Amino acid sequence: MISIVIPSHNNLRHLKNAYASIRKHAPEIELVLIDDASTDGTYKWLQEQTKEDSKLIVLKVDNREGHTVLYDMGIAHATREIVGIMHADMIMGPNYVENMIKHIKPGTVVCGTRVEPPLHPEGMEKIIQNFGLDFDDLKIPGFEDFCIEKQSEFKDQTTKGMFAPWMIYKKDFVSMGGHDAIFAPFPYEDSDIFQRWMIAGYELVQSRDAFVYHLTCRGHRWTGEIQKDDDYFKKASHNAARNYLRKWGSWIQNDEYQHPIIPNRFDIGYEIKNCTLNLLYNIEPLASTIYVEDQVLIDQYVEDFQDQTRYDLRQRIKLIGSEYTNDIIVELDGSRIGQEELSFIQQSSATLSQLSESGEYEFGNMRIKVNSSEPKKYELPFLITKNIF
Repeated sequence: MISIVIPSHNNLRHLKNAYASIRKHAPEIELVLIDDASTDGTYKWLQEQTKEDSKLIVLKVDNREGHTVLYDMGIAHATREIVGIMHADMIMGPNYVENMIKHIKPGTVVCGTRVEPPLHPEGMEKIIQNFGLDFDDLKIPGFEDFCIEKQSEFKDQTTKGMFAPWMIYKKDFVSMGGHDAIFAPFPYEDSDIFQRWMIAGYELVQSRDAFVYHLTCRGHRWTGEIQKDDDYFKKASHNAARNYLRKWGSWIQNDEYQHPIIPNRFDIGYEIKNCTLNLLYNIEPLASTIYVEDQVLIDQYVEDFQDQTRYDLRQRIKLIGSEYTNDIIVELDGSRIGQEELSFIQQSSATLSQLSESGEYEFGNMRIKVNSSEPKKYELPFLITKNIF
């Protein structure tokens, strides 16, 4: 009935613990484990497990892809009606599957409740409790006893939040096109798909009595020293953040339970005179289109930054005098930008949401021409780059 997918890059030490917990508490589920070009013996170990585990599917990629696309690869190979994901640094608690699937129905996504050590800020959606900080000091019996105790306290309770680990009917996942590969290798693919599920009308449910112990960030971020970001993660995260802004027009918003808040998205064109490369770099992800005076500047920007995104930057940056098709045009002089103008640019969606009429407005040293103040409609599945798996 259920398949769980876990990609892993050089996390064999954690993956062994995750695998053992899943087979202890959910021996009947299908498990799809993906070796993301590991060099720590992951694939050899996975092959050995298949000799005794008939419900284990092992996949491998030769070049590091990242979990954004590998979740979809695993789900494509899954044979069960319901699919879910976990991280390689998660430990499944007792009764996890039973307490997830009791809330599953078509058009619904169910997530579990994370128990985490005190490495990140507290939140309404999780429980901070220390059962070990790394793969070799886990207090698993203590965690399991804690789960049984809390399951009695929180029996059948739900809130509205969404994050990993989650489960969904496979046909529902496929109908939404899966994850957007614009966020490969990671991160922010999760916030993107959560918001698209909401726009599609899916119900997001958090099961408060389905627990995993989450060591946090070991799958792709803290691959060496705890709380020290890996250089690969830093670069990937920076590029993915800029792609998130390009797609959604503003940064991620959630309520206190991590339930997504869908932002308004406007079709904004910026006409910038006296633009510099640095200014263009800072504004471009927040605009639908940017118009500048200098073709040389456009060429330089594309040469420097096109390899960091699958968006076509030449379609996003054009010369002043090109046909303007944007709903809103913001005119500004790059030599006269102060904090007031920068604040507007960074919070443009919230500011423009307050405008109810077309017309011309002035804000600091900017002139804003509003042809339409209606936010753009989201056309589902709202994918920029379709996943190849």
